[in-house]
Amino acid sequence: MALDIKICGLKTDKALAAALAGGASHVGFIFFARSPRYVEPAEAGRLREAAIGRARAVAVTVDAGDAFLDEIVEKMHPDMLQLHGSETPERVAAIKGRYGLPVMKALPVSEAVDLERITSFVGIADRFLFDAKPPKGSELPGGNGIAFDWRLLSGLDAGIDYMLSGGLNATNIGDALRLANPPGLDISSGVESAPGVKDPALIEQFFRAVKAARDSRAA
Repeated sequence: MALDIKICGLKTDKALAAALAGGASHVGFIFFARSPRYVEPAEAGRLREAAIGRARAVAVTVDAGDAFLDEIVEKMHPDMLQLHGSETPERVAAIKGRYGLPVMKALPVSEAVDLERITSFVGIADRFLFDAKPPKGSELPGGNGIAFDWRLLSGLDAGIDYMLSGGLNATNIGDALRLANPPGLDISSGVESAPGVKDPALIEQFFRAVKAARDSRAA
């Protein structure tokens, strides 16, 4: 089975190059002002040019209004929108209709009951992203470097397309693949040397760890 990998929160040419060299299927750009990974739409548009034909460029927003989404779509030209806030199914449908772009809806998870929210988005969101619920007091809905119990995903309907996010790194990726067997991975803080600072060496290390884990399972 093919495995999609998104390196998220990219801000520099070097980090983007490392993601593409590793074989990332998706590259993510954060448009949430309080995040250390925030990038201006025009700069994201410049960066994403290197990914054209190699990886899908994803614009990550948090409860963004139409005016800001208009700016992002106009200046970045994303291949996909990721909605990482409290967007309702109706809002997701409206955004899809407005821009004609596929949408990935992020849902925070800490226990099995959280996955029941999937039902209301099925047939609306093109894909899901399951991330750990942010710790109390955090200003960031994602990118907090914490994981949830990946075993919760083992019973998901096979037709649910998603990316696993939250606390992934080169050390634990083997466990994540074994316990959840996700169709996609999303990593941000796990390949950083400091909040918002992507480390090309850690990106390379992550891809090596993913390959080693998958080769081990196939043996």
